[in-house]
Amino acid sequence: MSSNPAHRRFPGQALHALGRQWRALLGRVLHAWVRATVLPEDVDEQKFDQGTPVFYILDTYALSSLLIVQEICRKRGWPLPDADFDEGELDLPRRYGASRRHRGWLVRRPVKRRHSEMLETLIDAVDAGRVDDVRIVPVSVLIGRAPEKEQSIAKILFSENWDIGGRFRRLLATLINGRATFVQFGKAVSLADVAAEGQGTELDLRRVSRVLRVHFKRVRTAAIGPDRSHRRTLVDRVVRSDPVRAAIAQKARRDRIEMHKAEAEARKYAYEIAADYSYSAIRIAELLLSWFWNRIYRGVQVFHFSDFREAQQGHEIVYVPCHRSHIDYMLLSFILYRRGFVPPHIAAGINLNLPVVGRFLRFGGAFFLRRSFRAQPLYSAVFNEYVASIIDRGVALEYFIEGTRSRTGRSLPPRAGMLSITVRAFLRSRERPVLFQPVYIGYERLAEGSSYISELSGKEKKPESLADFRNVINIIRKNYGQVQVSFGEPIRLAPLLDRHCPDWADKPFEPDSKPEWLPHVVDELANDIMVNINRAAHVNPVNLLAAALLATRKHALDEDDLEAMIDVYQRLIRMTAYSDRITITDLTPGQVIEYGLDLGIIQRQAHALGDIIRIEPGNGVLLTYFRNNIAHLLAMPAWIACCFLNNQRVGKTRVRRLSEAVYPFLKKELFLPWAPEEIPIIIQRCTDALVRLGLIGMSGDYLQRTPGGSDATYYLRLLGNVMLQTFERYYITIAVLAKNGSGRLSRQQLEQLCTLSAQRISLLHEFDAPEFSDRTLFKQFIESLQDIDVLGRDGNGNLTFDRRLETFARDAKLVLDKEVRHTILQITPRVLELEGPRKRD
Repeated sequence: MSSNPAHRRFPGQALHALGRQWRALLGRVLHAWVRATVLPEDVDEQKFDQGTPVFYILDTYALSSLLIVQEICRKRGWPLPDADFDEGELDLPRRYGASRRHRGWLVRRPVKRRHSEMLETLIDAVDAGRVDDVRIVPVSVLIGRAPEKEQSIAKILFSENWDIGGRFRRLLATLINGRATFVQFGKAVSLADVAAEGQGTELDLRRVSRVLRVHFKRVRTAAIGPDRSHRRTLVDRVVRSDPVRAAIAQKARRDRIEMHKAEAEARKYAYEIAADYSYSAIRIAELLLSWFWNRIYRGVQVFHFSDFREAQQGHEIVYVPCHRSHIDYMLLSFILYRRGFVPPHIAAGINLNLPVVGRFLRFGGAFFLRRSFRAQPLYSAVFNEYVASIIDRGVALEYFIEGTRSRTGRSLPPRAGMLSITVRAFLRSRERPVLFQPVYIGYERLAEGSSYISELSGKEKKPESLADFRNVINIIRKNYGQVQVSFGEPIRLAPLLDRHCPDWADKPFEPDSKPEWLPHVVDELANDIMVNINRAAHVNPVNLLAAALLATRKHALDEDDLEAMIDVYQRLIRMTAYSDRITITDLTPGQVIEYGLDLGIIQRQAHALGDIIRIEPGNGVLLTYFRNNIAHLLAMPAWIACCFLNNQRVGKTRVRRLSEAVYPFLKKELFLPWAPEEIPIIIQRCTDALVRLGLIGMSGDYLQRTPGGSDATYYLRLLGNVMLQTFERYYITIAVLAKNGSGRLSRQQLEQLCTLSAQRISLLHEFDAPEFSDRTLFKQFIESLQDIDVLGRDGNGNLTFDRRLETFARDAKLVLDKEVRHTILQITPRVLELEGPRKRD
């Protein structure tokens, strides 16, 4: 190490100052062509102007990279990399160094060195006290991004990949992909903090160099993905794997065919499944989607992405968003790509593998799976091995554990097939820890809205076809408001495994292993994902309007009352503190109404006594979808409000007891986050919020509403109506069971009778909520009754119950008025009535 680092001569130091004007000219030329996206989005929060000297370290030195970073710093008023570093007793000709340097025009060869000499000088100066502190800022410049793919000349020549080409290649890459440039600034490293540990310059240099190398590798992996082989090579590996070879042999024996024919079938399955990632297709999709989003949306809001960026480092990422629309997977991939992450491989239903469309989806990272393949062991082995192979190579995955798009706006019960495959794949390789990233996606209007209504009304779902793409013309003619994408609390797999099997890391895991604890891990994981999706919900203006207006008989409110009710919802959600990731629109209640009018979902009707706001004709059914998006946020306060629909005064103890009784059903249906023992605290929190809002009062051991006719009572009733149909649905189930008797119905018969009863009530009483008769929701409630042993099974598989069911029926009197209960009891049928239509005398 030099005895006087402050006066060390660096290569090119004498020419550095002379070349600044020349570099400035090149920078202006380059700036006319290059368009750089700066990451992360909150990089300005680093506040480089706080007085501490800044020094930039580039991943790999290239003149184009230096000029791009120079221009970004100039625009943002940060210290320029090309400027002199004159701090304390240290005088250097520039403020940048490079982790790697190469020589050569066509083939770049690395300069042999252990570390940046500039970095060594800075660390030595801080250790010696000649400079108080220096903030080292790592900078990655990626010109064009593409996972490496064999036999793709364009990518090899012009895209960012894991090989370092010569200067000529860099020039061509800049010319061709300069408008797809990403510059990522990492978190600054304080050399004073490093020196404070007193390990000496040599060890400090090794430590900082190692931190920078790890950072640069993570950035590159996140941006362009790990090295990937060509699709054909991957298929060959899948087919040659031991589990697939065993399945091929079994297929040949069972079907009595030759091995090469069974192998050909396995290869056919692999090609049917495998993605065919193409950077060219990604770039085309980015351009098309940028135009498409700007055409149909007023903006895409993204929440908590910086938290995800921090958490994902060093992990295999599995994105698990809710599924509301076909737009979901395009939107999430677009957001990730724009923020410097390689789009994930996405599990798509085979129904989307349409001519032309399927090919393009494969280029974007889609891989296809059949709806069910339990009875197809060879296909199952190929699919499992394919997923294990891409996970083993660090490729990010995305799939929708709900299995299908929600037609009601509520989260659907998870289907754990892909989760099980993912967990098993990790247990086999264990190369990188797995992180599941829940994502909430919220819309203000739906492109598929009309088809959802028809399906919920009983019509068969139409299979996807190329003809559906004609609807794109109609879609681009409309405005769909904003879209909100919120990244929930991530779930790490290893701690979950530790809870269920503490010594899992020490046990080998074979492809055919079936440990008893694995299904419990998958079930808990699935539930946690759904809960964390809900905990990241965004409350948009349409959610608020739908919740308020659908609580009225005619879906209309005086404008002042509507403003007041929106204000109640906004304040209530904030006060009950469902989750620290819940976000709410910044619009005031008046602005929410104007927004809804502009979007065309509500209308204002002038009246001498005050304007009326009503839902546009034909929009009522669809708006139930958007009300249901936030049903989980209002569930517990709305439940308390329901207790006062037929009672002016209720004891606190009774409210708490009934809440503890009803909570398991709400938790299962709405994926609520609290454990049963937390319910007294949650009820107290919600009660306090309602008291502070003036909707109820307290008198000793009792809660009470204000006398009828007051605004507070009116608003409390509207709040209760948000969840009223849920409790009516529960009562339908109890009524059907009671009317038919214990041991008389199978579970399938009960679900069918409940669905038919709800449909009839909707027709007779104009319940404008298609999910009221949704069989899935009845199924969840029946499962909950079984979970708490209210329902059992006899030897024939029929459902049995005891007098505890009467307790549920009796408690319903608190929430449901006599007329509603009587109507339900009158309409609910016996199983014998399904054998034919009733005859009238």
